[in-house]
Amino acid sequence: MENFVFHNPTKLIFGKGTIPKIGEEIKSFGIKKVLMLYGGGSIKKNGVYDQVVESLKRNGIEWVEVSGVKPNPVLSKVHEAIEVCRKENVEAVLGVGGGSVIDSAKAIAAGVLYEGDIWDAFAGKHKINNALPVFAILTISATGTEMNGNAVVTNEKTQEKWAISAKCLYPRVSIIDPTAQFSLPKEQTVYGAVDAIAHTLEYYFDGSDSDIQNQISESIIRSIMKSTEVLIDNPQDYEARANFAWCATIALNGLTAAGRKGGDWSCHKIEHSLSALYDIAHGAGLAIVFPAWMRYVYKQKPQQFERFAKHVFSIDAVGEEAILKGIDAFKAWLRKVGAPVSLRDVGIPAQDIDRIVENVMKQGPSFGVLKKLGKEDVKQILLIASQ
Repeated sequence: MENFVFHNPTKLIFGKGTIPKIGEEIKSFGIKKVLMLYGGGSIKKNGVYDQVVESLKRNGIEWVEVSGVKPNPVLSKVHEAIEVCRKENVEAVLGVGGGSVIDSAKAIAAGVLYEGDIWDAFAGKHKINNALPVFAILTISATGTEMNGNAVVTNEKTQEKWAISAKCLYPRVSIIDPTAQFSLPKEQTVYGAVDAIAHTLEYYFDGSDSDIQNQISESIIRSIMKSTEVLIDNPQDYEARANFAWCATIALNGLTAAGRKGGDWSCHKIEHSLSALYDIAHGAGLAIVFPAWMRYVYKQKPQQFERFAKHVFSIDAVGEEAILKGIDAFKAWLRKVGAPVSLRDVGIPAQDIDRIVENVMKQGPSFGVLKKLGKEDVKQILLIASQ
């Protein structure tokens, strides 16, 4: 196990009927005016919007609104909201929605206090040291953004989907009421499951060794898989929805990272190009990339891939046979719950691979921890993913 410091500053409020607590939480920080950021309007259909507004009113908090954040959030919406924040002199940003909304809220919170273009931070030209306070009400469990300092945004002009991370971007308070996710379409639940599993696997396969961390990660994956299958048949099963939501949060709140090498993140870097170029769901892209990456790199640490096969899928075999059966079992489960497992499943032709590779390599000449990937490696992974 590697040395580590574990510190997560986000206060998380979890459970039924917790959304009305947001006003008093914001008020406790002495904040009197916020930007409320949300997406396409589903929060007005499921009652979340009304609960938030009533709570803000009850606690004497003013707010202005920016809506229309889309999945795979874009820089232009971040720029729009930054200008609103400056004009209205808001003191904090409240993201009400899924990962796209909360990631955008973080970028906005940092951008308001930066004189340049906040894209500089995504491009590595600016280090984020301060931001407006961020608060979050989560309506789609997937990214873990409700309890970490990360954010991903797409620059639609350059077709670059890049990330930022800073301690000041951790939400001060996040609220998760699993009942707010009862009305999610099946595909959003499935893609959220894939995203959370992928976060867990990025640390699990970074070449580190820790029995307790392995067991935590394997338990998270098994629980997500079990909950997802229940929710496909019964989206309003509270226990399954609650287990799913908490697993997605702890998959990327630092717990699974403790004692590891920082995660590999190759699959996320490759996938970001797929969703930047083709605007597919992040979870869909990860379902395509991850099994292909596993098949390409497993020889770097075969014992970990064998462990994955045995502890997650109960594969009764040894060595390479177990590894390949485990990867096939993972791919079969993804297909079973309705996720795409190849580029052709989402209409991306094999002849586009060189274009995708070029976009991926904008992020640097190589990346990855378990295995350093260069341009040819990325191409080979995408060729596997095209089968």
